[in-house]
Amino acid sequence: MPKQFYELRERLLNAGVAPRHVQRYLKELADHLADLRAEEVRAGRGRAEAESAALDRLGSIDDLSKAMIEQRQFQSWCARAPWAAFGLAPLLFLAAAYFIACFILWSGWKIFLPRADTPFGTPIPIYSFQNIYFQIGRFIYFTSPVLIGWLIGLVAARQRLSMAWPTLSLVLIAWMGGTAHIQASRTAVAGGFGHISMNFFRLGSSGQNVSEAIFHTLIIFTVALLPHMIWRLRHHYARST
Repeated sequence: MPKQFYELRERLLNAGVAPRHVQRYLKELADHLADLRAEEVRAGRGRAEAESAALDRLGSIDDLSKAMIEQRQFQSWCARAPWAAFGLAPLLFLAAAYFIACFILWSGWKIFLPRADTPFGTPIPIYSFQNIYFQIGRFIYFTSPVLIGWLIGLVAARQRLSMAWPTLSLVLIAWMGGTAHIQASRTAVAGGFGHISMNFFRLGSSGQNVSEAIFHTLIIFTVALLPHMIWRLRHHYARST
């Protein structure tokens, strides 16, 4: 890919053009450039001269980028509606993950521990199928905030977004994950989904609960943000060299 195309790709991504449209556009330009180069070679120009002439005929970076940026249908949803992409969607994904975790907890409780008042603290053999089933739910419950945070970082990296909206999204995800609290008991939880209830965004009433919630929120935020920060540093270093 010519050096100019790398610059064009970065400009389009920074302007909010969706990566799939950028990739398709660059492929079309590369094919067109190859045709122009072949025409120049057939006209008797040398390889380097033909390449330069073909690039001149293709157009400047400003003209090529303007042709895409001005068309709104090529904009990504992150650029069109960042409030939905980074505010609403991640919370819905996390809520769905928690629902799946609660369903696994409820179904395992009904199937494997039908007489227990609560599935928490009930002895289960470590290598049994029952334990593996419950551990799947625990894995979803504890890793979902971080995994969704990594997904947010990946989207932000692919689309060369500024840190404002992704950071806000990570704060919301970390806050929801850090303050999430699940209860399951036939006697203590009268309502809820099968005697299971969850709370979000509440720091608790005691100082210890508040400290734990803040600590968990900071841990989730840091772990979720770290891969994206590493990518930004490497990307900045690559562009400066």
